[in-house]
Parts: sequence; C-alpha cells; structure tokens
Amino acid sequence: MSTYILGISCYYHDSSAALLKDGTIVAAAEEERFTRKKHDTSFPINAVSFCLESQGITIKDVDYIGFYEKPFLKLERVLSQHLEMFPYSLKTFLGSTPSWINEKLRVPRIIRKKLCYNKDILFIEHHLAHAASAYLLSPFKKSAILTVDGVGEWTTTAYGIGKGNDIHLIKEIMFPTSLGLIYSTITAYLGFSVNNSEYKVMGLSPYGNMNRKTNIYYQKLKKVVDVKEDGSYRFDMSYFIYHYADRMPSKKLCRLLGGPVRKPGEELTQRHKDIAAALQMVLEDVMTKILNHVHKVTKQDNIVLAGGVALNSVYNGKILRNTKFKKIWIQPDAGDGGTSMGVASYIYHTLLGKKREFVLKDAYLGPSYSTKHIKSFLDKNEIKYSEFKTREELLKTTAKLIYENNVIGWFQGGMEIGPRALGARSILSNACNPEMKEILNLKVKHREKFRPFAPVVCEDDALKYFDCDNPIPEATDFMLMVYPIKKQWRTKIPSVTHVDGSGRLQTIRRGQNPLYYDLIKEFGRLSGIPIIINTSFNIRGEPIVCTPYDTYKCMMGTGIDYLVMDNFLIKRDHNSRDIWDSEKYATD
Repeated sequence: MSTYILGISCYYHDSSAALLKDGTIVAAAEEERFTRKKHDTSFPINAVSFCLESQGITIKDVDYIGFYEKPFLKLERVLSQHLEMFPYSLKTFLGSTPSWINEKLRVPRIIRKKLCYNKDILFIEHHLAHAASAYLLSPFKKSAILTVDGVGEWTTTAYGIGKGNDIHLIKEIMFPTSLGLIYSTITAYLGFSVNNSEYKVMGLSPYGNMNRKTNIYYQKLKKVVDVKEDGSYRFDMSYFIYHYADRMPSKKLCRLLGGPVRKPGEELTQRHKDIAAALQMVLEDVMTKILNHVHKVTKQDNIVLAGGVALNSVYNGKILRNTKFKKIWIQPDAGDGGTSMGVASYIYHTLLGKKREFVLKDAYLGPSYSTKHIKSFLDKNEIKYSEFKTREELLKTTAKLIYENNVIGWFQGGMEIGPRALGARSILSNACNPEMKEILNLKVKHREKFRPFAPVVCEDDALKYFDCDNPIPEATDFMLMVYPIKKQWRTKIPSVTHVDGSGRLQTIRRGQNPLYYDLIKEFGRLSGIPIIINTSFNIRGEPIVCTPYDTYKCMMGTGIDYLVMDNFLIKRDHNSRDIWDSEKYATD
C-alpha cells in the first residue's frame, strides 16, 4: 500500500496544503487560489480537499499529517516579546489574543474536527520546514542550507547542512533581529503592504542610487545594522517597533530616513527610490557574508535556499558570482506556502527514513481541468469560442496573435504552486514591442509603472540573450533569478528590459511543459527572437486564477484580447462583458 502524508501550513499568511505519495509531491496548492483572498491565512480546507481528490483518496488513506511549525513554541516567543515591551505592547497583545485562543493553540483539535482525522499529527519547527522544503526536494544528495524570513517561532535566519535524508541546522539568528522584518519595515515606510509588496521594493531599487559610497540612506541603514564577517548581524532596536506595535516604521526610523511614511498612492520621489536601493544593498551585503561563512563552515559546493527572503530574485542572480558556491537550488514557493511540502517531505524521508528519489522539477502541482470539463463550462454559459483541430494549429495561431501584439490569457494544465505564473496560468505578450509594458498595464495589470515584466525563454536559448550562470541553475525555471540582458539585445526586447538592463527571466525546459516550450519556439520563428512576456494571470490585488470560471471572469473584466484555454480560443470582443452577475454563470 502507498504511504500518504499531508502537509499543512496556515494562520499567518499564504496557507497551503501538499500531499506526498511514497515520497513524491503529487499535489500542492495555496488556499488563496480557491477562496480568492490574496495571502489567505485560514485553514486550507479547499487546498486539502483538492489534494485528496486529485489522487482519488479520502482522509482515511492519509497516514500522517504534518504541521509547519510548533504553536506553543511560537506562543512562548509572542508572550516573551509582549512582556518585555509592556505596556507598549498591550494593544497588539490584546488584538492578537483571539486568534491564539480560537485557532493557533487549537491546531490538533481543528485538524481532527475539520478533516475527521484520527491518526498522528506531527509538528516540526518553522525553519526546519523551510529547510526540508528546499533540501529534500532538490537534486542534491549533499548541500549547504540557508533559510531566511521574517520569523518562525524564534528563528529568523538559519543555516546548516543536508546529507542524504538528514538535515542539521548548525546556527540560528533569533527574533527580533530579522533580515526579513527590516525589509518589511522599509516596505511599509515606502507605502507598500507588508507580506505582500516586498518584491515591489526590490523592483524599485534599480531606480535609486546603487552606489554604496554615495547613497546616503545606505550609510544611514548601515548604522542600524551591525554585520560581522561571519554573517551574524544585530539591529539597533531603538529604531524598530515591529516587536511590540501594530505598525512597523518607528518615529526614530522616519527621522533617520528624512521624512514621514509615504502614503499609498503618493508620488514616489527620488528619495524613496534611493531608500529602496539602500535597503536592497544592505540585504545583499548581509546575505553575501552569511553565504560565504556558510560555505566556509559546511565546505559544500551546493546551496539550497528557502524562506521569504529567498524570493529576492535580484540578489539570487548574484549568489554564484559573489560566493564560492557552484550550484544553487531554490524552493519555488520559498515563502510560508512551501512549508507544507517541507513538513510532508521531512516526515517521510527524515523521520520515517524512506529513500529520496523525487526531485521537484516543475511547479505544476495544482488543479487541472479536462477538455471535457472546460467545453462543458463554455457551453453552459453560452460563451462563444472556436476549437483548435490540432496542436500545431494551437501553437501557430497563438504565436501569431502574440506577434501581432495581442494580449493572450494562457490557461493550460495544472496550476502552479507559489507566487510566480510559470506557463500554466499566465498572460503572454510580445516582448519585442516597446509599447507592450504600457499596454499590459493599461489593459490588464493596472500596476505601478516602475515594475518590470518578466521574459520567458527556452533554456537552450537563454545564454544567447542573458548573462546567466553557466550551467543555468534550475532556479531560473521558477523565475527566481534576475540576470543582465546582454547589451545587444536590450533594445530588441524593451518591454522586459528593466531600467538597469536586467530581466527576471523564466527558463523553460521542454520536459517540464512541452506546449509552453513549443509556443515560445514558434513565436521565435515569427519574430526572430524566441522570448515572450510572461506575467501572472490576475489583476492587481487578486490571486492568480485557478478555475475556468476565474479565468474567463478575469479576461472579461480586463483588456485581455484572447483566451487560450486548453484547446479552445475565446475572443473577448465576441462575448458579452456583463460577467459580474455571478448567478448568470455556472461556476466550476
């Protein structure tokens, strides 16, 4: 009989569930995709149901459930910080108490009640779940491990080594010192949302002064962050209030940075851009020192990363160049969403001692829909469409539509796990058109003009256009590395070339997603450059689409020109735009 292990992450942000069958992750999804609440924190009942249904099993077939952290250890830290900072922390403490009483301390009971489960529930520490999600799913049988985020129970940064099935975390940095939380604090200072928009600050940073000698805000932040040669770091906590208040930037930090917190929607001045640049440089300084020390201690050539800071793709592209590591692998859902995969893998491989054979080579672990299901949805709702007769027709027609500067919604196969659209729930368009960035923002994304769009390129073409590490790391398959675009191509693909000449590329290998790969090649035959814009299939403030209903609704509420959903082509202008009356449409 097969062994099934269900991993669960919830109650902080990016709740998720993952199902492991005999060592293989067979299904994984974040709860937000089902509830349509971005970064949903609730118990992932829909994600769990999907995982079980995808394998045709019930909860009775699950041998173990794993939870991604230890709630009582986390409560110890929360009580400690509030007692230490009393009475300043009273408001925050009272505000957080109901969630602890109703949810966070009752996890076993909630799991048993909601899932009708009566077998073992196992808990591992948060950063161990991160470490397992990176190392145990990587191609390495031996590697160094680094996890960096806001905070788990107490830990904010940890490094160690993985050998075979075992993970040994050697050193940890504890709360309130946190590289993730200082990034979130400045994110809030710059007027963006915490635990959601840190990547915007990363995208804003190249517009600022990236010179460490002349950026005055870099010099100011260096006084706040004390970094040792071994990568250990401490903060001057007089500048921070995140450990006791319900807001992040302190008055003292505001004075240091020369003004009040920017209000959302206010103009982004050069000062704001320089602060974003300073923050990115500080993060890179600390990470480089940590990684060089980790290499010295572990003597490993391979490194794996997880935790929210591992989503900083600008720095990720510099790791192999700035350290002595030779190979890198990064968990595609490096934030808390990926910890459900980590705890399930840790139970199976480390606690049960089962052989490691599975490598996470793609992220297409979410719901998929059959041609029959999609046709039924279209027909029931009287949606006008045409059907491709052959695979070749689909590829040629779609590539031609992209080449003619149409914006294409692309819905194919299993939904991606993690924050990046990787060719299953993507919006595709022409990277060669210098106006396409503006067109996408006007028609669909409605997002800040400074944010770049990502190029997707077939792995075998990447080195021609990008100054990548060679061999190209698998992390580029998950859109987790930013690299310079070679100078001769920057004017040829202007809509994916960021202000500093870089691109956050996604590489695609044919074995991962043959249809997506062949579409890019077909576009290349028309344009001469096999690179397409790939951005997530959603509008600003919403999760990436999951179902045919989500997808059609998103298209009809935006300026997407065509939807290629499985074997069907839907033109927006051929259909009614009155899609907001949900009773009119049969959902999935």
